[in-house]
Amino acid sequence: MTVDEAEEIAAQEFASIVESHRPQIFRFLLASLRDVDLAETLTQECFLKAHRNWKHFRGESTAMTWLMRIAINLQKDHWRNRRLQFWRHTRANSVDLDDASDWLPSGERTAEQQMLAREQVTHVWKAVEALSQRQRTVFLLRYVEERELSEIARVTGLSEGTVKAHLSRALARVRAELRGSR
Repeated sequence: MTVDEAEEIAAQEFASIVESHRPQIFRFLLASLRDVDLAETLTQECFLKAHRNWKHFRGESTAMTWLMRIAINLQKDHWRNRRLQFWRHTRANSVDLDDASDWLPSGERTAEQQMLAREQVTHVWKAVEALSQRQRTVFLLRYVEERELSEIARVTGLSEGTVKAHLSRALARVRAELRGSR
């Protein structure tokens, strides 16, 4: 096999990884940041970093775990470097809660049931926004991305016990907020 053929195979392999995992990375970043443009930018940055370092990927974890780790690091960098600027920008350009609730599937039939579901989604998002960054990350990976605890631990660099503790605290806070909003 020539060098060109090997590079072509690697490029096709990476394109396949991007195609299969991009929706999950974007969805996680959108749920974390609540800003479509920022989520799109960080998703692109995630795959750009992954492409640059693809030859160094050792396969010690799944490609999805590796990509999610990159996305989480980009998210942390963003929060660390732009905390105040981010909040000003978010208030002006954030995802509207009604629009976000429209993206979620609902089996309800009546307009009243749909309105109640939207209100519930609004309350959940407000509760999730109030979580600490680490709790929010663990919560979103578990309940939006439906990741197993062991994978969340690998992705975040936390022990599984620490993930469980953050998830438990996050759930307790979200439930308390939901009880208080009734």
